[in-house]
Amino acid sequence: MIRAVVFDVGECLVNETTEYGTWADWLGVPRHTFSAMFGAVIARGLDYRETFQVFAPGFDLAAEREKRATAGKPETFGEADFYPDVRPSLAKLRDDGLWVGIAGNQTVRAGGILRSLDLPSDLIATSDDWGVSKPDTDFFRCVVDAAPCEADEILYVGDRLDNDIRPAAEVGLLTALIRRGPWGIIQQDDPEADRVATMRIDSLGELPGRVAEFNAATN
Repeated sequence: MIRAVVFDVGECLVNETTEYGTWADWLGVPRHTFSAMFGAVIARGLDYRETFQVFAPGFDLAAEREKRATAGKPETFGEADFYPDVRPSLAKLRDDGLWVGIAGNQTVRAGGILRSLDLPSDLIATSDDWGVSKPDTDFFRCVVDAAPCEADEILYVGDRLDNDIRPAAEVGLLTALIRRGPWGIIQQDDPEADRVATMRIDSLGELPGRVAEFNAATN
């Protein structure tokens, strides 16, 4: 039975179009060119950070984040960057009696922004908070430690088969793969998706009903 639902952040809750657009601006690259290369890198199964290396060999993401902050142009996002289904879906899950968490590969700064936006959730945690990043399975063990239930009662929702669904399943969590964002679209036809994902969804709006159906079937 699902008692807790935990959400990834990027392309699950937050539309990252603006974020990556500002990185293209920072690099002095047309946004559509950066986006095209980003998709090509993902389609080849490479780490998305390889995109930066194409335009700036030796690019250090952590160092450049600091440079942007110093220049008054830090990475940021806000209410307008949430997908429209985020707040109503999280609120409905909580109304239905589920524990709701948010945990993704994010910086301390991003965690602060998330907490300031008063999302309907019981936990907001980042990889920087925990000192471990996905796809390391220890990240998902931190999720289990934080939730008020067992691993097989937690549903982790993410857009990436490689970073979210596969390692979460290895730790014993249930999983929901959402088809949106570059990874969600590019990886949707991977035959492993149906094998490791507990459910596949096209929007978070489907989730409360799908969880209710799952729980009804277990009774």
